[in-house]
Amino acid sequence: MAHTPDDGTGTALPASVRLLQWLVIGLTASMILGVITLVGVVVTRFPGRQTAPVPETLTLPQGATALSIAQGTDWIGITTTDDRILIYDRASGKLRQTITLTRP
Repeated sequence: MAHTPDDGTGTALPASVRLLQWLVIGLTASMILGVITLVGVVVTRFPGRQTAPVPETLTLPQGATALSIAQGTDWIGITTTDDRILIYDRASGKLRQTITLTRP
């Protein structure tokens, strides 16, 4: 009494199995559309990052090597490997302030 898929012999799938087959096809199609929509939203909502312009050249003091850079509205901060923070003016590129860090 077991029904098999239609293999050309004239026996067809029961109605409940055909319904389940169409439900699976519909679920697959809706998942594909959902992923496409999600990718579209991410691409349109998160365009390329806008970064503030950084002067072409910043002159570091003798022996200083940059470790990381932080940017403010009118300043650029550079931490160095010799435990200093150098604050530069964004417009002119001149050194504004030097902060020496001490370790405990």
